[in-house]
Amino acid sequence: MTRASAATGGVTGALTVADQVGTLLAELGVGHAFGVVGSGNFHVTNALRAGGVAYTAARHEGGAATMADAYARTSGEVGVLSVHQGCGLTNAVTGIGEAAKSRTPLLVLAADTPGAQVRNNFRIDQDALVRAVGAVPERVHSPASAAADVVRAYGLCRDQRRTVVLGLPLDVQAAPAVDGPVRARTTWRPPRPDAASVAELAALLDGAARPVFVAGRGARGARAELEALADRCGALLATSAVAHGLFTGSPWSLGISGGFSTPVAAELIGDADLVVAWGASLTAWTTRHGELTAGATLVQVDDTAEALGANRPVALGVLGDVAATAADVLDACGKTAGYRRPEVGERIRTDARHAPGPETPGSERIDPGVLSAALDELLPLERTVAVDSGNFMGHPAAYLRVPDEAGFCFTQGFQSVGLGLATGIGAALARPDRLPVAACGDGGLLMGISELETAARLGLGMVIVVYDDAGYGAEFHHFADGDHTTVRFPDTDIAAIARGHGCDAAVVRSTADLAALRSWLDGPRDRPLLLDAKVTADGPSWWLAEAFKGH
Repeated sequence: MTRASAATGGVTGALTVADQVGTLLAELGVGHAFGVVGSGNFHVTNALRAGGVAYTAARHEGGAATMADAYARTSGEVGVLSVHQGCGLTNAVTGIGEAAKSRTPLLVLAADTPGAQVRNNFRIDQDALVRAVGAVPERVHSPASAAADVVRAYGLCRDQRRTVVLGLPLDVQAAPAVDGPVRARTTWRPPRPDAASVAELAALLDGAARPVFVAGRGARGARAELEALADRCGALLATSAVAHGLFTGSPWSLGISGGFSTPVAAELIGDADLVVAWGASLTAWTTRHGELTAGATLVQVDDTAEALGANRPVALGVLGDVAATAADVLDACGKTAGYRRPEVGERIRTDARHAPGPETPGSERIDPGVLSAALDELLPLERTVAVDSGNFMGHPAAYLRVPDEAGFCFTQGFQSVGLGLATGIGAALARPDRLPVAACGDGGLLMGISELETAARLGLGMVIVVYDDAGYGAEFHHFADGDHTTVRFPDTDIAAIARGHGCDAAVVRSTADLAALRSWLDGPRDRPLLLDAKVTADGPSWWLAEAFKGH
């Protein structure tokens, strides 16, 4: 039975709906799938593999979900996750919720109990669970509709960047596959902006003395159009955290807007008289709860109507594809110097980020800023940086440069601790040509440590940096006067644990200990290197107060 006949052939005794689903997804272009196999998703996963789709077996469905999310963000393709019914899906819910909040094109193949088995021990209301975390429930309803159901769900992921959970009832999976006409693809396309909106935005840019562009994840792939427009109107360039790296190399780039902003970037964005958000959702984090945009006319460009003004009131909301809108506005606006004055350019050029203090000789712990700055100098620039959540997270985000928007993978829409290692694995598989770097806290690393075996088993040449302050740093700094018994822990030899999983590992207490990293970089890089960096815990990161304002 050929792959083509699996998708379009007639009723056969051998081919099941599970076979058809996996084969059709391979034909639609799925490049990689992640999951944990149980009885409910055994056959569909093997059909994916038989169709030529690479598959990574994770150790926990939560890790698999985040790997698939990170793979999609980094590669630009639809990520695929395969899980068992009931408990397999519930194990993956945090990762699915993160993907849904971040508009990741993720397709979850979730087995489901047969409709008649109301007492099945695996039975839960999976559709209700999926809706509760912001994902879209879809279903393979019958053998006759299976191919059309798959194409519809896949198209919703790919074309509208939605996280979709495709329910696969076991009785339908086991049924013989049935032929039926299948559209090759869905036809949804991002909208072109209307002429009136283009003219209004062009007029605002022509009249602005200090315009700033803030590009979000929806602006990925539109750098050329945005830079051309920014050159025309004299705008400074910034990104949301998830789009970090989009303007790498531009002399007018301010870096990240919001909680990770440098003082100079925050000042310049705060002084803007016009801020245009391009594919950015203007969250409290990106705008510092509105403080950065309070004095500016605020414009938002997005290809989804529901996103316009959802987080901040906007003076103008433009419904349109980012690249197309920027190109149309370029044709309509005049040339101005805008914000690009020589003294502004000099401030950007000499902005030293959050300069770390001097290293303390003989200390048993290393300053996280000193560590991060040293890592930035040692690691090749062609890197993919993944960052977990925690008190430490501002340091790798601020210090570790990335080559472009595909070089920074930030699964923090949910701000969940414990996703960093799996994020790094998924991003590593999406870009094997770059050095993967996963920055984690000790709490997050230990929470997701089951996937350390996955990284070692795959032979990933990745660097895992653990900012180890022996506790949940965000909590013991945020609740400075409280009882910290519940958030502080005895020191753990994480390096020894990593060696037990098959990784290379070293403890770092000073920059001299980074000699282990230099040696590993010179070697075959045939296994992960974990650096258990014993960092100081004498104060909160500069971004922490900002992060907790909304809590």
